[in-house]
Amino acid sequence: MPNLDNAYMKQVFQLALKGKGLTSPNPMVGAVLVRDGELVGEGFHQYHEQKHAEVLALDQAGEKARGATLYVNLEPCCHRGRTGPCCRYILDSGVARVVAAMRDPNPLVKGKGFEQLTMGGVEVVWGTMESEAQRLNEAYVKYITSHIPFVIAKTGATLDGKISSGLESQQWITSVESRHRGHQLRLEADAILVGIGTILKDDPRLTDRSGQPRRRPLLRVVLDSQLRLPLDSQLARTHHEGAIILFCADGRDRSRQRQLENVGMEIIPAFTVRGRVPLEVVLETLGQRQVMSLLIEGGAEVNFEAVQTQIVDKLICFLAPKILGGTKGVGMFGGTGFFTLDQAPSLLFSKTEKIGPDLMIEAYFHK
Repeated sequence: MPNLDNAYMKQVFQLALKGKGLTSPNPMVGAVLVRDGELVGEGFHQYHEQKHAEVLALDQAGEKARGATLYVNLEPCCHRGRTGPCCRYILDSGVARVVAAMRDPNPLVKGKGFEQLTMGGVEVVWGTMESEAQRLNEAYVKYITSHIPFVIAKTGATLDGKISSGLESQQWITSVESRHRGHQLRLEADAILVGIGTILKDDPRLTDRSGQPRRRPLLRVVLDSQLRLPLDSQLARTHHEGAIILFCADGRDRSRQRQLENVGMEIIPAFTVRGRVPLEVVLETLGQRQVMSLLIEGGAEVNFEAVQTQIVDKLICFLAPKILGGTKGVGMFGGTGFFTLDQAPSLLFSKTEKIGPDLMIEAYFHK
């Protein structure tokens, strides 16, 4: 039975992933309903759907749900939110067994769903492929328990760790394939953050160009303490493609603020430390706006500040098979640096993958 449960749970994960970009601030959830070895219903969650994955699967199965096993990657909800409680629907359908990958960390659920199902006579098994389920919804797990976004720092560099040659002209270091994967990361994120230095140097649009549907436009966030963002920048010209927030210093130029607001920017003043807006303040503000995940695509200074302040959960680095060498190139991380290895943050490599000619490395920060 465990091997069979794993096989069906893998199908559940594939269904859940269909909700990528479509569920935030809710989790990605898939559901499969099996009776006598036959798949009789399936579904996956999308935020705009008024029915959760389990309910969609049960509706598809109809009377065949009676006596069946429901496979789901997250504990069914037992409270009324935008939709009714799934547990009640499951109990009314006559499902005999529920196999779930993980408990819902949402304080409104957190084991209460399993308890309600068990009390209703349903056999409950949970923990099947739990680590995979945690990874699938890692952004949701952090956000629902802390109200702070899950933070991914993404960078592209040469094999010797340079993100730029130091010359004025912008050239792509990584391949087309890596850049395409980068847009997949943007699809999965609610917001993207850069420093004003990146805007002045590269003039990016910071949009999701994955070509896949998403529930809400990618929120674009810029650390711009002195409001230096050019009025003719690509950001200013594409405000209709998604909201743009500039975090600036309290002592900003009010006339400049009005100019930027007139071209569609939202300005958020904040106190500064050594002339910079603290990233902790940025995260808290974004969390209040239901930003569940944040992708940092900053330059060397922002990258180092994010690591130094320990706000980064995961690092994704695309390494190109090129070597710049020399002393003029810009490294992935600038700032003051860490003075000893004991001070340097420790990471856990979790994945390596060849992307076109490049190598993608994924690592988590120990906290």
